[in-house]
Amino acid sequence: MKTDRTKFLPFVLAAVLCGCAAEAERKMSLTRGDVEFERPSGSGEPHLSMGAGGRAVLTWIEPDGPDGEASAVRLAIRDENGWSAPRTVRATDQLFVNWADFPSSAEMPDGTIAVHWLEKVAEAPYAYHVMLALSPDGGATWSEPFPAHDDASPTEHGFVSMVPWRTGAALTWLDGRAMVPNPEDGARGAMSVRFRTLEPDGHLGPEVLLDDRTCECCQTALARVGQGLVAAYRDRSESEVRDISVVRGAGERWTEPAALSTDGWTIPGCPVNGPQLSGDEQAIASAWYTGVGGTPRVYAAFSDDGGATFGPRIRVDDGLPLGRVDIERLDDGSAVAVWLEASDATPRILARRVWPDGSMEVPLMISETAGERSSGFPRMVRIGDELLVAWTLATDDGGVRVRSVRIAD
Repeated sequence: MKTDRTKFLPFVLAAVLCGCAAEAERKMSLTRGDVEFERPSGSGEPHLSMGAGGRAVLTWIEPDGPDGEASAVRLAIRDENGWSAPRTVRATDQLFVNWADFPSSAEMPDGTIAVHWLEKVAEAPYAYHVMLALSPDGGATWSEPFPAHDDASPTEHGFVSMVPWRTGAALTWLDGRAMVPNPEDGARGAMSVRFRTLEPDGHLGPEVLLDDRTCECCQTALARVGQGLVAAYRDRSESEVRDISVVRGAGERWTEPAALSTDGWTIPGCPVNGPQLSGDEQAIASAWYTGVGGTPRVYAAFSDDGGATFGPRIRVDDGLPLGRVDIERLDDGSAVAVWLEASDATPRILARRVWPDGSMEVPLMISETAGERSSGFPRMVRIGDELLVAWTLATDDGGVRVRSVRIAD
């Protein structure tokens, strides 16, 4: 049974209104820099992760070959000398390219970089698997690809979250192995979320089922908190309530799923809008999108006990959010959330600093964008006193872009 351990304060609305009133008391601490990395038209699906020694790792997809019929997973690293030249992880005409389900990376403690992507395994529209490759030399060379999961059924597998963990990495993914129709009655099972570990030599730990009924195509989230891990995802009840759930654990032992926030959003299909997490020794910040009551909102919430409980949800959007959130926690306990905001003119990617007491700054515009799927999901990583934000500029001459946002006290 899924329980609700959320510790909401009695007057959430009052807290949110108080936070809005406190906006003017917070000076703007985020400063937008210039675009420092860009790729050509047709590139998209960027993702950022933090590597060793304060460097950042960017992955994305772009057309490959003389006719552009194949696609390539590419990688670039930013260190004290700037951005490296793009390196190819995998190029094939079997790549499954999805605007909402993008490759990601994790650099392990020994310097090995793991990258995941999606690859077709059959002619069916949604028959694809999660594939992995490892590089021991900063992306110069790569291992042969291998599947991240034991299941070989021609069903959906994707929406991976991957973080460095112990001596290697940890990953969660959505797994559709139970969605194969039953030969007797044609009934299909539900999407599930699963977990396993990955070592630098390619060894994969046991698969662990975290939840056997989840939303079909919302991103998962995974964060390290102290000695443990917290995973978040959009759940799915029998009555089609699709709120955000969390589980906590390490290795093969995990808690039962619990509601991060009891929004009560009942929707008969997947909204393609998953949660995000950012954690440290005990504290964690979360961000998510909901459309309950026909009113779209982006919320943030904070936990100071490793994700066991979360404080009141804080609305951070500017009134007309499209969602597609990310979040990074800062050293003083605040966090910066990023999301897509619609408007009467041009949709924008906004970033906003928010504190657990509900106070926040005015939003900072990262870039103008578009509401179409081609604009993808902005992704963010914190490197010291700056944030790197990656997004897809959905114009004829656009593509992947990255810019720095400085954080002041």
